[in-house]
Amino acid sequence: MKSTDVKFWDVRRNKSSKTASYEVRWVVAGRQRSRTRRTKALAESFLSDLRQAAKSGEAFDIDTGLPTSMLPKQVPVTWYELARTYIKAKWPGAAGETRKSTLDALATVTPALVSSTNGAPSATVLRRALLHYGLNPPRWKFPVPAEEAAALKWLGSRSLRVTDLAEADVIRSALNAIAVTMTGRPAAATTVARKRAVLYNVLKYAVRERRLLDANPIDQVDWKAPEKIEQVDRSVVANPAQARQLLAAVTYVGRLSGRGARMRAMYACMYYGGLRPSEAIGLRRQDCELPDLCACVGDCSCDLPASAWGRLTLTKSRPRPGRLYTDSGQSHEEKGLKRRPVGDKRLVPIPPELVRILAEHLEQFGTAEDGRLFATSTGGTVSASAVWRIWHAARVIGLSPEQQTTPLAGRPYDLRHACATLLLNAGVPPKEVARRLGHSVEVLWKVYAGCLDGDEERINRLIEKALAT
Repeated sequence: MKSTDVKFWDVRRNKSSKTASYEVRWVVAGRQRSRTRRTKALAESFLSDLRQAAKSGEAFDIDTGLPTSMLPKQVPVTWYELARTYIKAKWPGAAGETRKSTLDALATVTPALVSSTNGAPSATVLRRALLHYGLNPPRWKFPVPAEEAAALKWLGSRSLRVTDLAEADVIRSALNAIAVTMTGRPAAATTVARKRAVLYNVLKYAVRERRLLDANPIDQVDWKAPEKIEQVDRSVVANPAQARQLLAAVTYVGRLSGRGARMRAMYACMYYGGLRPSEAIGLRRQDCELPDLCACVGDCSCDLPASAWGRLTLTKSRPRPGRLYTDSGQSHEEKGLKRRPVGDKRLVPIPPELVRILAEHLEQFGTAEDGRLFATSTGGTVSASAVWRIWHAARVIGLSPEQQTTPLAGRPYDLRHACATLLLNAGVPPKEVARRLGHSVEVLWKVYAGCLDGDEERINRLIEKALAT
């Protein structure tokens, strides 16, 4: 901030110092300023410079008290320097997944903001150098391998100044960079939107906190990101018979080692309980209320019910951002529920079918030392890659060749989509469906509106009735 509201006082002897010195005093926008000089002549000369600046109409910087002509000359800040400053400021309070997505976006756009590509390292080396060293604050203290060090040195010498991004062509080149993959193919709309958000926030930081730009240049450019498709594709949703078939197929994957059998109950939690994969991975025995059910065949005299609902109390999740992005250096991190305050809980009723599956799982595999239901044979955390590999193998076993070529249950996450669709089509109130899945009613309708049964037929009947009148 600057102001022309300036007043000056005469030079005075500095009585607080044992050695002789003289104090120059003035006021800028009501804030008193002072500077000390060793001699009266030097003090009066400095005061004269201030008076001349004010007389010529210069604005004075309120923070420093100096006129524009006397402000220290700043070395231009490059985009690479800004990106490092931004990630350092945001790193401590960010979750691992947020760190990962931020670095991914910055590693995409930073190589595009250079003055020249002469002598550029390969895109793969430069990206690795940025993710592992250049943009990763905890790793700045580590020695950098020669190849990556050379790549970062090249980038540092050619990175554009932040002020260059005010040019429309420059900021458009940055936006174009996030719109394609490393192979040059169009990036997914959700990926583009995520990376654009990171770029926008870095530039907002440059405007508001660093004052390197007068306005966010993205707002000045006519550039449109591809439209995001937020609705779930109905073709990915498995019906109950298909879901049971796939859950059975999981047990045949790695049958000798039991790898698939260990995972069946976890996939079942996604389908019958609507859990996110990270929530299922973090599920503990103490989170489960599992009533004892009758396991007798034929007539029995036990007092146990044949079916009863249980309940899961979700408090934690275990996402896997990767060891580059966690404080512990482990691939997974333990955190609360997504978009919930720390310590918040979500109660999820579970049907008798899932109660039985979980009881069978506990009887056969027990729990990890910390109470987790789903762990590797050595008690470790189940990796995201294992969740994907076993599910894809189960699709080969559980689906027909024709079905395997379709998107049907193509990802483990599609089991959660199938759960939401099942509940909505069963007539469960949307507010309750949203509560069980852990998001808002607005998101529920936005994502699952295309998966509801009956609307087309009902609307067709209404039109027929109108045409008949």
